[in-house]
Order: sequence, then structure tokens, then C-alpha cells
Amino acid sequence: MKRTHLPLNGLRVLDAAARHLSFTRAADELAVTPAAVGQQIRALEDLLGVVLFRRTPKGLELTPETEAGLHALRAGFLEFEEAVRAMQAGQSSSALTIAAPRDITAKWLQPRLAAYAASQSDLKFLLVAADEALDFTEANLDLALRLSDTLGDNEGLKLGEATFVTVEAANGGPDQRIAWPGCPNEDEPAIIRVADAGLAIEAAANGFGRAIVPSLLAQADIATGRVRQVGEVIPTTLSYWLIAPLPQWRQKKVKALVEALIA
Repeated sequence: MKRTHLPLNGLRVLDAAARHLSFTRAADELAVTPAAVGQQIRALEDLLGVVLFRRTPKGLELTPETEAGLHALRAGFLEFEEAVRAMQAGQSSSALTIAAPRDITAKWLQPRLAAYAASQSDLKFLLVAADEALDFTEANLDLALRLSDTLGDNEGLKLGEATFVTVEAANGGPDQRIAWPGCPNEDEPAIIRVADAGLAIEAAANGFGRAIVPSLLAQADIATGRVRQVGEVIPTTLSYWLIAPLPQWRQKKVKALVEALIA
């Protein structure tokens, strides 16, 4: 019989009934009714073309056909249990691979990872630079952090509101524009152009002028006084998202990490 045709549920019922020599006790173990156990056994007998149990005045007895296959069946279930344990061990491993843009990694992610690692001494992190075309499976990623207007095909969580702020040096600066790829009015004249919003904040702090950057990215520098906010918050469609495909998003270690990052 092909692997895809194996009656796994029926074989599980057979294993329980053979151990207990009782449909009632097997039903209790499997949290079903005795009638359901009997139905599964009859269906399995019809499929295999053999009799699996005999009813005697003393109760159920195994037939020679059942005894012939029982050892291999139980060995198979033990292998299944080992496979499940191995997969669970992988999910609970202490290694986490995270992809994120360099600026949000430096300004937001690393401080939170350090705080989380301090309470989880066995944790190890691998941080890689985000790439829009990055493949979660190929890169063996657990989680990614992206500046985007959508989740795409992934599961995820938005970090804060979708807003930008204008920042300048703490003691003020010239009314000159600092530009970075993806910033509002990117094509307008600028005193300096830098690679990302994090470097734009640094340029503002160093007195080049004013930079419009994601609010989340600027929070820490505004709070510590390295830069100051100028004007009102600017609504935008872009937000930072923690994202992962559904299988990765369901992992216990990823759930725990996400909870720690947003705490």
C-alpha cells in the first residue's frame, strides 16, 4: 500500500484496541465512543481484507494477522513520535534569524533584542540585511522587519502608527533638506543624500539640515535629545511590520520574540 493511502487513523485505533484488548478502554484513551472504535476497526478490516480481532467469552483476542503486523506498527508510531520531537526541538531552538533594514536594526531592533537576550541567556541571533526579494525558506529566516504599506502574502504585526516626523539637530539647524531613498519628495533638491533613514537622522543630528523619517525610527533619538522634532506628525501609508510566512509565524520561539519586541 502506498504511503499516501495508509489509513493512519484506523491504525492508531488498532494500536490502542490491541494494547487494551477492549474497545471501551481504547475509546477512553482516544476520547471517542466505543462505537467509533468499532467502526474504525471494521473499516480497517474491510480495507485490509483480514480479521483483526476475535470476540470470545473472555473478551477480545488478537488474530494471527494482527499479531504479525503489530510490532512493526508500534515501531512505526515510535518513529512518528521521534519525528515530532525532532521538529518541536527545532522550533524551540535558541537560534533566531532575523532580516531587517540596517537603520531600523540599529535604531530600534538591536536595543530590544539585547533586552530580550538578557532575560534568555541561551538565545543566539543572526541578523541579516533585508532585501525586498529575500526568500524566507532559502535564507532560513524566522522573522523579518520591513517598511511597507502592506503585509503582502505574510502574517505579521504593524509597529505603531503609519507616520513620519521631521527632525533636526537638538540646537537647531539650517532649513536644508536631507534626502534618502523612499523619503517624501525624494526627487526635490537636498543638501545631502544618504543611503537610508537612519543615516538621514545622523545627518540631521550633525547639523546638515532637516530629515523626514519614520516616527518609529526617530523615537529613541528624539527621547535622548540627539535630535528634535520640527512641526507636526506627517501621515503616510508606510509602516514598519514584523512579518513571516504562516509556518514561521506559528513557531513558539517567533511568537515569544514578537511579544518581547512589542512589549
